[in-house]
Amino acid sequence: MDESRVLLWVKAEPFIVGALQVPPPSKFSLHYLRKISTYVQIRATEKAYPRLYWSTWRHIACGKLQLAKDLAWLYFEIFDSLSAKAPEERLEWSEVLSNCTSEEEVEKQRNQLSVDTLQFLLFLYIQQLNKVSLRTSLIGEEWPSSKNRSQSPDLTEKSNCLNKNWNDYSHQAFVCDHLSDFLELLLDPEQLTASFHSTHSSLVSREAVVALSFLIEGTISRATKIYPLHELALWQPLHADSGFSKSSKTFSFYKLETWLRSCLTGNPFGTSACLKSGKKLAWAHQVEGTTKRAKIACNTHVAPRMHRMVVMSQVYKQTVAKSSDTLVGAHVKIHRCNESFIYLLSPLRSVTIEKCRSSIFVLGPVATTLHLHSCDNVKVIAVCHRLSISSTTECIFHILTPTRPLILSGNQTVTFAPFHTHYPMLEDHMARTGLATVPNYWDNPMVVCRENSDTSVFRLLPPCEFYVFIIPFEMEGDTTEIPGGLPSAYQKALGQREQKIQIWQKTVKEAHLTK
Repeated sequence: MDESRVLLWVKAEPFIVGALQVPPPSKFSLHYLRKISTYVQIRATEKAYPRLYWSTWRHIACGKLQLAKDLAWLYFEIFDSLSAKAPEERLEWSEVLSNCTSEEEVEKQRNQLSVDTLQFLLFLYIQQLNKVSLRTSLIGEEWPSSKNRSQSPDLTEKSNCLNKNWNDYSHQAFVCDHLSDFLELLLDPEQLTASFHSTHSSLVSREAVVALSFLIEGTISRATKIYPLHELALWQPLHADSGFSKSSKTFSFYKLETWLRSCLTGNPFGTSACLKSGKKLAWAHQVEGTTKRAKIACNTHVAPRMHRMVVMSQVYKQTVAKSSDTLVGAHVKIHRCNESFIYLLSPLRSVTIEKCRSSIFVLGPVATTLHLHSCDNVKVIAVCHRLSISSTTECIFHILTPTRPLILSGNQTVTFAPFHTHYPMLEDHMARTGLATVPNYWDNPMVVCRENSDTSVFRLLPPCEFYVFIIPFEMEGDTTEIPGGLPSAYQKALGQREQKIQIWQKTVKEAHLTK
């Protein structure tokens, strides 16, 4: 079977969910990551390799890279949330945490957690995707290379400089540009020169190629089945191309890199493919007299689970309400929607809301990240594993979340409030995404941005301004109240308001007024 029949592409999820939308710590540079790679592989027995334990990573991050402990945990936890775990396992972890009564107990539980060491190193390196380069900010993207990179379609093009997380051309370019760095990062220490570089005769271990499957997958001759990279690289007919030697059970660095470059192509399930050839959904009406066209596209008819995507753009002055199979487990991007009410009441994989104004978004449980960028006067109501926000103004977040909300750069007047609604299938959807009602950190955000660690950028909604939100649709299901209830101060404010109304009604009734 000839090599041209193997197609490889860069996976979208590690970038959409895994690359934090903030410039990475300077110590996540290749120089330091190579040192960490050598350090952990030499200490294979000490909770460092092939699984890296939280206690070891904390020691490296806080002791050697001078990162704050909260930030060290943040990256560890984001990576952990990407791993394929059953919802039950996630719910169990939430229960363990909610039973901890002190910081020490939490730390003790965290010490039992571990991640795949080599994949975690790759994950730290892809944080460079959002590195701000002075050169790029002055002269724009680099000179078009001869690698015939096709241009991204309209939607990703315009927001390219802002949101590389959704731009699959950025993912592909990033991996192609740094491929030899990725491979060097995964080499056994004895395969490197004193200055941490590979040589022409360097050999790449099987484990390294398995780790690279975190970022790359593919198929054979446009078959429908998708394989992780290592399964294709280790497939007997491809040994000559991928450079695998049965006797040494290793790959030739040079051959492997050449083979990867020759097979890498665009992601058939990426944003651009979804916009170009995805199914157009008639969920929104075209509003008379507006020049903007609402566009909603999805790839669910062709994409396997974990690759589903829905992109919604330019919905204007409308209500869009959906609970549908198309949304289940999908990565959702909502772009340039104004003065609208959007209800997506299904269990979702991730949600990105970008450049939206004066709208309300009510979402089903989000299994990974809910991210807002460049939004004005937007209200978001959701249960999500993580919330992160950048460049937002006057936005309100009614959330239930087991992790601290992340305030990245450029935000003004952020309000956090308790999650205050329900729909009949909500608890069922929460169970399917592994989200519990406790612990709930809606009111304990973490300011991650570089500009300042000024906490005055956010406020908690005063109970006197609090009202519950009613979802006005009939659906099947068992949930009849807000999961986990409301914090006592808010419950009390509602009770007092209710009491005032009752007293007033009683007063009117007893006054026996004439018309």
